[in-house]
This record gives sequence, structure tokens and C-alpha cells, in this order.
Amino acid sequence: MPSWPDTLSILREPDTLACMRLSIQTACMAMPLIAVCGVALGYVLGHWRGRWIAFIDFLVTLPLVFPPIATGYLLLMLLGRRGVIGSFLHETFELEMIFSFWGVVLAAFIAGLPLMVKQVQAAIQNETNRLIEAAYVLGKSPVTTFFRVVLPSIRKNVAIGLSLAFARLLGEVGITLMLGGNISGKTSTMSLEVYNAVFTGEYDRAFVLVFLLGVVSMLLIILTRQFSNG
Repeated sequence: MPSWPDTLSILREPDTLACMRLSIQTACMAMPLIAVCGVALGYVLGHWRGRWIAFIDFLVTLPLVFPPIATGYLLLMLLGRRGVIGSFLHETFELEMIFSFWGVVLAAFIAGLPLMVKQVQAAIQNETNRLIEAAYVLGKSPVTTFFRVVLPSIRKNVAIGLSLAFARLLGEVGITLMLGGNISGKTSTMSLEVYNAVFTGEYDRAFVLVFLLGVVSMLLIILTRQFSNG
């Protein structure tokens, strides 16, 4: 365990600051997308039925049970320059997803999205569907029902989903490794930098990063419990 002065010096190191900055920037980009897409998908999956709904549910749930490194590999095949999506993005928009900041953001989004969707989906299926049906009986439009009935009724689940999604994307390694490439100072997040520090024998720096991740995780757990009990 490093001493307090050593901890401060480690926190000031360029590599440490770079990985912390990247993790914050990634979260700032990914979390709004997770919030919007998570609520929309959770509503669709919880309220509607059909074969396509089951297929979408399967795709959303897959990152929870599929090995992250395998998920990252599939995305690498799709988004690389020779992939169907990657070649289109490169030729049309000159956008590189692989080994770039946007690849790291995509990895964070895919890792955190299922946790958000499942929270909203469960809330819709358990309670909110009855409120939706009552609103329709009273003559409310779907748009009015969504904003004035659905969103207020699931706000607790949304808060819990966002907390869990943030914790998940902060600890993401496998998908990020495949899409971002673990380039120091460019695509190396805090979790990947722990691996880099251990690999190079910088155990004090690894400990400091693990401690920071642990503190954030603990705060998120406390926050989640507060939302659950509130």
C-alpha cells in the first residue's frame, strides 16, 4: 500500500491523469445515450409483445451473459474498416470507430445499456402497464401518457439503472480492449490502466486506481440503496 505522499504523486502522473480524464469523458458521452435509449427500449420491451420484441430483448440482454471480449470481437468485425458498418462509416463520414475515443464510448454504451433497459422494463411490466391502460381509458394520448404517466412512475428505476450502468461502464475492460485497443493516453481507461500498471510492475499505481474505483463503486451502491428504499 503506497503512503499518502506517494499516492498524491501517483495521482499527478500524466498516465494516471490521462486515464481518469478519459473515463470521465467517456461517461459524459455514454450516460446521456444510455439514459435516452435505455428508457425508450425498456418501455418498448415492457409494454409491447411480438417476435421482433423478443429478438430485440435478446440483443439487449446478450452483453450481460456473453463474454465481453467475445462481444468486443464481434463489434470489431462489424466496425473495422473491412466490416459492413465500419467500411460505410469510413467511406461516408471518414469516421474511425476502432482504436479511437468513439470506440471506447461505444464499448461503455453497450456495457451499461442492458442494466438500464432491464430496470425500466421490469418497472413497466410490474406496475406501469396498468397505469398506461387507465390513461388510455381516460382518453390520454400516447405522448401525454408517456411523459405524464410513464416517466414519473419509473423515475426510481431510471435512477437505479443509471447508477448501475455507470458502475458497469466504469469497470468495463473486455469490449473496450477490443474496440479501443488500450492505447496509453488515448484509449486506456482507468480499468485498463490497472491492467497496464500490474503488467509493468507498477503495483502502487494499480492500488491507487483500484482504490479510486472501489470508492466510486461503494458510493454508487449506497446511492442505489437510497433510491431503492426511497
